[in-house]
Amino acid sequence: MNPDSAILHSTYPVMEHFLTLQGEGFFTGQSAYFIRLGGCDVGCTWCDVKDSWTENHPKMSIQELTDLVAKHPTNIVVITGGEPTMHDLAPLSDALKAIGKRVHIETSGVNHISGRPDWITLSPKKFKAPLPEVLPQAHELKIIIYHKSDFEWAEKYAQLCSDSCVLYLQPEWGKSEKMTPLILEYIHKNPKWHLSLQTHKYIHIP
Repeated sequence: MNPDSAILHSTYPVMEHFLTLQGEGFFTGQSAYFIRLGGCDVGCTWCDVKDSWTENHPKMSIQELTDLVAKHPTNIVVITGGEPTMHDLAPLSDALKAIGKRVHIETSGVNHISGRPDWITLSPKKFKAPLPEVLPQAHELKIIIYHKSDFEWAEKYAQLCSDSCVLYLQPEWGKSEKMTPLILEYIHKNPKWHLSLQTHKYIHIP
């Protein structure tokens, strides 16, 4: 087995994978193939995919994943979790880019980001702070608003990101009715921020 073949046969714990529309942030509404890896070292209390916290999921090889992705013309592949940066993403991201896909990563920033992602969505959590090195790498900062105090917390991280980073405030789904009006009011007063909604939940897709 040559080295490249060995890499393609390396595996990741995959909770689920599916073709959908990106529901949040800058690429909302665009076709995307999601790969949700198992394993999380953050553990948000309001996480809506707690089954992803464990790595006890079927192992899939890079070859299997790229073969699945290649069946679809969509340009975007989103690697998410759990916390995907618990894994070495370089082999997977390199293989996806080799078949012409854009690689997007959704992370809380608590680990080093491996590979060469085309887009990094950073969504820091209060439960575990992101690494300082990750903040300037983020293309978009997505802050989940669960409580009024989260606005001040959002500003703290916005100052640590690059000037080109797109800033989003997103209501926590369970409190969206209460938090969304507060977010709208805040954005009117602070127009550098954008509203992000979990549109996939509104239209009932994965």
